[in-house]
Amino acid sequence: MTSRQFNKLATRIGFWVLVAFVVVVAVFPFYYAVITSFKPSSDLFRVELWPSTWSLANYVQVFTQRSFLQAIFNSLLVATSVVFIALLLGLTASYALGRVRFRGRSTVLLVILGVSMFPQVAVLSGLFEVIRALNLYNNPGGLILSYTIFTLPFTVWVLTTFMRQLPMELEEAAIMDGATPWVTITKVFLPLMWPAMATTGLLAFIAAWNEFLFALTFTLTDSQRTVPVAIALLSGGSAYELPWGPIMAASVVVTVPLVILVIIFQRRIVSGLTAGAVKG
Repeated sequence: MTSRQFNKLATRIGFWVLVAFVVVVAVFPFYYAVITSFKPSSDLFRVELWPSTWSLANYVQVFTQRSFLQAIFNSLLVATSVVFIALLLGLTASYALGRVRFRGRSTVLLVILGVSMFPQVAVLSGLFEVIRALNLYNNPGGLILSYTIFTLPFTVWVLTTFMRQLPMELEEAAIMDGATPWVTITKVFLPLMWPAMATTGLLAFIAAWNEFLFALTFTLTDSQRTVPVAIALLSGGSAYELPWGPIMAASVVVTVPLVILVIIFQRRIVSGLTAGAVKG
């Protein structure tokens, strides 16, 4: 084996070792949460990579709590509503920012992107006053409003970047046929924007599904809380017991659907995020 072949082989081995390390670091916490969720209470603090005893007691305990099932419904309602509103507003805004030329367009885009850089805790008190003034406290509408504020800038930015890459001839042909801007958006551009729509919609859904700070602050009762808060408030047999088994079971229940969605739409996510990165 020549020196060049040896270096090439060593580089390839090193690359795959690095990939394996990254995969283990990323996947192992989720794997350990899964196996912990199937352990009985007596084995929770026994460190083992494969449980010696399997039990569904933790899942039974989670699903017998009516508040947890209500929390899943609340999260689904809020996340779906946020995705619908963000995509609707983002699609129309991206058409205006990507296809209509006006003074200050770049400044508007920078302001939109800048809004998403504010940490949630920095606007928490002001947003709380707004939600209370609108009588949306302890209401799904308050969460939908607050989540949309933080997901809309990213949605507008990605869709605008994708909108700019669409051929101008399509829009000109639609205008020559007498199409209105709304018809142009829905009939001409929308079928071509599914990769970007899938990307932004899925990321907005995940952000709304996993959000904790606003859900904890803007809700008060079990009937209005979302899944992250419901998991954090799971209680054990006493005030001094932390129910790790049910917590892990609940975490697996709410995480697996997201993993499946990402696996299904992974190609669209990649194509949507890289839209506009290469011009040719």
